[in-house]
Amino acid sequence: MVELSDIRQAAERLRGQVLDTPCVESRTLSQIVGAQVFLKFENLQFTASFKERGACNKLAQLGADAAAGVIAMSAGNHAQGVAYHAQRLGLRAVIVMPRFTPGVKVERTRGFGAEVVLHGDTLDEARQHALALAQQQQLTFVHPFDDEAIIAGQGTVGLEMLQAVPELDTLVIAVGGGGLISGVATAARALKPGLQIIGVQTQRFPGMFNAIKQAALPIGQSSIAEGIAVASPGQLTRQIVAQQVDDLLLVDEGDIEQAIVMLLEIEKTLVEGAGAAGLAALLKYPDRFAGRKVGLILCGGNIDPLLLAAIIERGMVRAGRLARIRVSARDVPGSLARITALVSEAGANIDEVHHQRAFTTLAAQSVEVELVLQTRGRDHVSQVLAQLNAAGLQATAL
Repeated sequence: MVELSDIRQAAERLRGQVLDTPCVESRTLSQIVGAQVFLKFENLQFTASFKERGACNKLAQLGADAAAGVIAMSAGNHAQGVAYHAQRLGLRAVIVMPRFTPGVKVERTRGFGAEVVLHGDTLDEARQHALALAQQQQLTFVHPFDDEAIIAGQGTVGLEMLQAVPELDTLVIAVGGGGLISGVATAARALKPGLQIIGVQTQRFPGMFNAIKQAALPIGQSSIAEGIAVASPGQLTRQIVAQQVDDLLLVDEGDIEQAIVMLLEIEKTLVEGAGAAGLAALLKYPDRFAGRKVGLILCGGNIDPLLLAAIIERGMVRAGRLARIRVSARDVPGSLARITALVSEAGANIDEVHHQRAFTTLAAQSVEVELVLQTRGRDHVSQVLAQLNAAGLQATAL
């Protein structure tokens, strides 16, 4: 099992090789969730993820054992960590990634000189293929989480957090296979035994939740938090989580989307789904953390730009800042101009217009106009509707 001494030795190996990232309070998020929130910006690492800590610690200890090279399976962040530090150490690196892996992670991994093999639809399928290749080519397999050296490397995040903010009384950590929470919990428990440690998983991939709580929740096919979309947690990490972690919480896809948008808008920082899981838990269970000093790890920032665009747009819809309304009016010259003028007077901006004559149940002399509006929020949408209705039009929100 991993001990504090292992993590301290890992910290020495990592000195000068990875960033000691900032861990600072977010006053705005603290006000929103009712707890004092401190953010550990692991998305600022060179590979934009904490994963390079474990990878660097593992590779630095291999020596002649890795003469033929190393191989790993990963949805992206572990891949980049292994690829980057293998390149730095002059080792051949082969990375097996599931076919669904975001293109940005695939290209960045290749950019670090690794040979990328896309295989399977899940991490488990990718792992089986990686193990087969390791045997065929005499490569050293570097597991993404179920390895003592990996866990010790990830645990250095916990050392840095408690050094930067000793008064922390709660840590909320995203859980996939369990490498990060195992390392951080081991360090934190040794340094501050009374600390509360909470793991967070997505509702679609509750593998560790099922293992620890003897539950049987179904495993989904995909998640916005692909970095923690692990169906089966590690054997070693499962033991550590059972001993060191106080509780595990589940969050929905929408909770994670909201957290991504909030971090982007409030903190001006970009995180992927897994990196937002901790904040998602605070937003979903505010009473659980009220009044506490909570440390969150923004564990990764590798997100596909198209996915990010969709998340931002959906977030604007949830906040009422992007709204769709339907307006019914007489089909006479100038009707559309009148509608758009009223919307303008109400201070909203028109994003889309759909003018519908044929596919409607209204009388033949009438027309339906659907508008997508940029507004200041739900109250502003209500003001726009009121202004349209006051002008004799029939306007409703969709």
